[in-house]
Amino acid sequence: MGMEEGAGVDKKITVGVCVMEKKVFSAPMGQIMDRLQAFGEFEIIHFGDKVILEDPVESWPICDCLIAFHSSGYPLEKVQAYSSLRKPFLVNDLDPQYLLHDRRKVYEHLEMYGIPVPRYACVNRKVPNQDLDYFVEDEDFVEVKGERFWKPFVEKPVNGDDHSIMIYYPSSAGGGMKELFRKVGNRSSEFHPEVRRVRREGSYIYEEFMPTGGTDVKVYTVGPEYAHAEARKSPVVDGVVMRNPDGKEVRYPVLLTPAEKQMAREVCIAFRQAVCGFDLLRSEGSSYVCDVNGWSFVKNSYKYYDDAACVLRKMFLDAKAPHLSSTVPPILPWKINEPVLSNEGLTRQGSGIIGTFGQSEELRCVIAVIRHGDRTPKQKVKLKVTEEKLLNLMLKYNGGKPRAETKLKSAVELQDLLDATRMLIPRTGPGETDSDAEDLEHADKLRQVKAVLEEGGHFSGIYRKVQLKPLKWEKVTKGDGEGEEERPVEALMVLKYGGVLTHAGRKQAEELGRYFRNNMYPGEGTGLLRLHSTYRHDLKIYSSDEGRVQMSAAAFAKGLLDLEGQLTPILVSLVSKDSSMLDGLDTASTEMEEAKAQLNEIITAGTKLVHDYVSSELPWMIDGAGLPPHADEHLPELIKLAKKVTEQVRLLAKDEEENHTEPSAYDLAPPYDQAKALGKSNIDVGRIAAGLPCGSEGFLLMYARWKKLERDLYNERRDRFDITQIPDVYDSCKYDLLHNSHLDLKGLDELFKIAQLLADGVIPNEYGINPQQKLKIGSKIARRLLGKILIDLRNTREEAMSVAELKNSQDQVSVSLYSSKKEDRYSQPKLYIKSDELKRPTNGENKDEDDDKETKYRLDPKYANVMTPERHVRTRLYFTSESHIHSLMNVLRYCNLDESLQGEESLVCQSALERLCKTKELDYMSYIVLRLFENTEESLEDPERFRIELTCSRGADLSPLEKKDEEAKSLLREHTLPIMGPERLQEVGSCLTLETMEKMIRPFAMPPEDFPPPSIPAGFSGYFSKSAAVLERLVKLWPFNKN
Repeated sequence: MGMEEGAGVDKKITVGVCVMEKKVFSAPMGQIMDRLQAFGEFEIIHFGDKVILEDPVESWPICDCLIAFHSSGYPLEKVQAYSSLRKPFLVNDLDPQYLLHDRRKVYEHLEMYGIPVPRYACVNRKVPNQDLDYFVEDEDFVEVKGERFWKPFVEKPVNGDDHSIMIYYPSSAGGGMKELFRKVGNRSSEFHPEVRRVRREGSYIYEEFMPTGGTDVKVYTVGPEYAHAEARKSPVVDGVVMRNPDGKEVRYPVLLTPAEKQMAREVCIAFRQAVCGFDLLRSEGSSYVCDVNGWSFVKNSYKYYDDAACVLRKMFLDAKAPHLSSTVPPILPWKINEPVLSNEGLTRQGSGIIGTFGQSEELRCVIAVIRHGDRTPKQKVKLKVTEEKLLNLMLKYNGGKPRAETKLKSAVELQDLLDATRMLIPRTGPGETDSDAEDLEHADKLRQVKAVLEEGGHFSGIYRKVQLKPLKWEKVTKGDGEGEEERPVEALMVLKYGGVLTHAGRKQAEELGRYFRNNMYPGEGTGLLRLHSTYRHDLKIYSSDEGRVQMSAAAFAKGLLDLEGQLTPILVSLVSKDSSMLDGLDTASTEMEEAKAQLNEIITAGTKLVHDYVSSELPWMIDGAGLPPHADEHLPELIKLAKKVTEQVRLLAKDEEENHTEPSAYDLAPPYDQAKALGKSNIDVGRIAAGLPCGSEGFLLMYARWKKLERDLYNERRDRFDITQIPDVYDSCKYDLLHNSHLDLKGLDELFKIAQLLADGVIPNEYGINPQQKLKIGSKIARRLLGKILIDLRNTREEAMSVAELKNSQDQVSVSLYSSKKEDRYSQPKLYIKSDELKRPTNGENKDEDDDKETKYRLDPKYANVMTPERHVRTRLYFTSESHIHSLMNVLRYCNLDESLQGEESLVCQSALERLCKTKELDYMSYIVLRLFENTEESLEDPERFRIELTCSRGADLSPLEKKDEEAKSLLREHTLPIMGPERLQEVGSCLTLETMEKMIRPFAMPPEDFPPPSIPAGFSGYFSKSAAVLERLVKLWPFNKN
């Protein structure tokens, strides 16, 4: 049946397929075997399950070449015996196939060949739950033989056939665990918010979680010189498997970088598996192999089937008939009958219209700076503590240093504090003792601390933090009796809490993400998702350090990319923290204090700016513009109404206290779980129906919030108003009006109107009382963000120019999918796939910390069923707080007032300046968007080739609430407000060139070379190790069709 090597041409080479029938009858196997047979040089022999499992190897068919690979139930030893007996040419060696069942051996083997793998460590147990002295588990990390893995980390069973892989998330992101598994129906993972501890029933590998931005890359080799790569949506993000209309998982062919092609070659050689699939993680511009699967074929790609058949043919001929030419015939034998590849499969979702919005102008970049969503009021409790228990706690967590302050954020630390506080609170209720007022106030504050710590029944650094600062010390004798040491006897405790994203804020962010998806990418329809999924959408999402900002970013990403499920995995996969760019006002604190002092003077002195204001053609140029005339006259009414509201809340809190039976200190059943609350976007109807405040705030904390406002707003002893408290009063009014209207507080409406009138004047003026001061403060706060925006725009332009130059100079390297030009693709199938030219050439002057690692992962045009494979859009989203939105807006509208730009027009047109002057508040979810368009008909040198469009939105709109109509009732039922649409900042038809934009902004932006090295937040050395650049390759693969 067989033939000896070098025998006559008339004899066919026999190829034995010694594989379980289930695998033989898979579509890819059938497609490739049919093509091999069509060459007319091979005879294919299928062994079949009966032969493989029952017959002795001596009676098995004899063949020249053998395709044999392990699957469940496969007798690998028996096949090895057959191979030793007949010595056929093996496509995949048999011995190394044992390695693939043990993940430890796979990693060892990869490392032996110098192939990069994630940082990992093995925990080997002989029996379930065996205690190991080298394994330590803490709240936010595990340590194996001294090597620490901070959450998020991955836990894999060492058995390669066990696909139950877990990812554990840090408490600062909400905690919990995601279980990944083999696809079941439409799911490939499940999030368990309550699971915090790792498994102990077996042996596991722990490895660093590589932030890939939600995309997995699967690589398929056919011999060491050929590799095909596909991207698919990672199960890590929301666990929903994306399927096309035929029910198959959506995958996209992508180009491998030269380094990745070399890795594919090395994997193939290291495991001696010519046909081999493996998983690549692309993270921060580097690539790592995290799994090797052995024999795997690509599904649903005719081009790949053609290539694989040609490569296997060459392999067989070289091994068994080297005298025969392995040149591929000019027309492939099966081409005559090849079925026509339908374009329907993935264009059905409306993506056929990609690139049709204006023949000459293409959208190149979308940059948005967005304020977080609706939040609970931010709170602070300050109290001096002298209690031994609390002072010892401070020493416990600051390393025993008597003069060092300590911050308590983790669950363990906060639980310690809660335990101590519970023991210190007097057993009597408020007002029942003969103690003096100071003691009573101290006990009340301790109760407040206890209430805050018990709130939610779940600790996380995202929501609350406690600082303990030593104030007084005394000398005491050392414990061993020798000499003296210092010991703190009084400390200041500062508890910050609140400012948490509400269910309404989450809903607003998600809806705004959806709005962006449908409206910011003109002509796309659902095309953004398709653009995204094909590695042609370069998306990065940055957030400040604040929990509400991070969660807003995650909820927005959920809406933008049509994701499902909890926010924690989305946050960890897609959102990168950069506090130096998006947090903090320290850089302008002196100037802001100065502005507040001037503002206080204007208000309390009752300065009559009203006359100048009306007569001036440019009302925004006046000091304190936007303040109501005679603002000081509203202050007494403000305090009177604040007292009225506070008193009502006090009575509600008193009722709650009286009806509250004290539970024992340790069996508290927390009424509300903040982590679970993050998972839902609806109101807690039960609490509202029971007449309780919305969210997790009880009446005690609500009373503490109003009492503090009343006390801070007006000092009765000195008869002095503090105008810096006006924004906080307004904040509380707005919150209670929207979320606690069911409590029916009398006077809240009137209080809100006065607070709003004053806050509309105070808030914008805190960032400068005139345009020059606004520009100075704005440029200090937003300096780094402005620098980053300029880098984003420059990188986009450079990339667009290099693609345009390439198109002009190399028409022969056509990337059009429907090009009629015939390529001889088969002459030498090899690893180095063409179209690498699409990768952007590196530019020597690129100093952006982001860009050093910004490998361009692109779609492979030869395989892709997509209209415009070379089209690339960059999206950068920056989530931040009110201060940065005001600062950025002030620089955009007043930059032309700088001395260096005298005589230049403002970037914002006159009518928009008037509108902005009347826009008092940049509320929750307000945003500023810059879109960069390229006019491909203009020459490369023409400044008008790149045009910027500026738009902004005021965010949440309060006006519907004032109407008291059906719409207002519906909004109050939902506790949410609509987001205003974007408004243009330029005249219609005007052209703001990128060149002009750069010239106007550069004086206020941090130069690229000054970007400081990114910081590593404590406890995240493994994960947030590159600050802003951490999620370099963000999400690439998302839904079109959900079955």
